[in-house]
Amino acid sequence: MASEQEMKAAQETYSGFLSLFKVGAIITIAVTAFVVLLLAS
Repeated sequence: MASEQEMKAAQETYSGFLSLFKVGAIITIAVTAFVVLLLAS
């Protein structure tokens, strides 16, 4: 079984990954919307 320190480190890594994923998703949606608007005009 994983030690408590390893679990804490894993949770911090996962939390950072989720934050990065959320920011990346928002940026991707914004860029996609911008490109669609450019192509539509």
